[in-house]
Amino acid sequence: MRSYPYRLLNVFAEATFGGNPLCVFEHADGLSDAEMQALALQFNLSETVFILPSDQATARMRIFTTGAEMPFAGHPTLGTAYVVNELVAQSQAQSQAQSGAQPDAPNRVTLECKAGIVAAALVQDIWTFVAPTKAAPQILSCELSCQQVATIFGLDESDLLCEPLWVNTGTDQLLIALNSVGAVQRAQPDGAQLEHWPPNSMGRRVAYLFAFDAAAQGDAVRQQIRSRYFFVKPGGGVNEDPGTGSACANLGGWWIATERDLPASLAISQGAQVLRPSHLYLDINAERQIKVGGKVREIGRGVIQLP
Repeated sequence: MRSYPYRLLNVFAEATFGGNPLCVFEHADGLSDAEMQALALQFNLSETVFILPSDQATARMRIFTTGAEMPFAGHPTLGTAYVVNELVAQSQAQSQAQSGAQPDAPNRVTLECKAGIVAAALVQDIWTFVAPTKAAPQILSCELSCQQVATIFGLDESDLLCEPLWVNTGTDQLLIALNSVGAVQRAQPDGAQLEHWPPNSMGRRVAYLFAFDAAAQGDAVRQQIRSRYFFVKPGGGVNEDPGTGSACANLGGWWIATERDLPASLAISQGAQVLRPSHLYLDINAERQIKVGGKVREIGRGVIQLP
């Protein structure tokens, strides 16, 4: 039998059972693509990560949804950084055991994924990654009118702040800025309209709806944002993601594309309506580098046995 240890994590979690759940396999040597996909379906989370050696970074990560492999995703990146950091610290401790020294965790790793090399670092209990885009964020106009987009999400055209945009800082998603937090809360994809929902480059129907939350009580340094992320499941039906790091990075791309003031610091609240409150931190510096951060909480470990 082959043994594969895994960890269960909550990413962007301020409390034990908040954030976005994630499963990370500590090593995937010997697993076939089909087995990785089957394990992702077995755990039935939005993403499952498999760690492999890399000759370009601290480690390589392969990210699978229940139906396909992803080039990049945000909360898997932060959860994987947490696990890789601990594995590196353990390896260092073992190599220095004879000297009696106990090295600290490095708290800084690089991760290879299909979208490129992603740098991640831990500062004051928050893991942060730099969006893997190698150039300016890729921006495209939405092929639908504002009215058509509003109809898909059960909204009025007047609820939209501006034209929806396709944004790609690692994976492409449809970003829809709304005029109010109330509109974000009211949004509900209409099942009868799913065939009109435009797919992204991977054939997935995804959308990130957000609004500025001037009434929120939070960090005075950060502008407050309320967001929701919807996606059509393989086989039909719509799910809501509790915390979406890749979409948060794309919000940084949207910020740049709409020529808003830089540098900028934002705090994003997501997931309350699916009872998984998530808190994400977005920073865009004057050089237009996009960083996304959040807390990672480990809640369990196990081992999968395969023949």
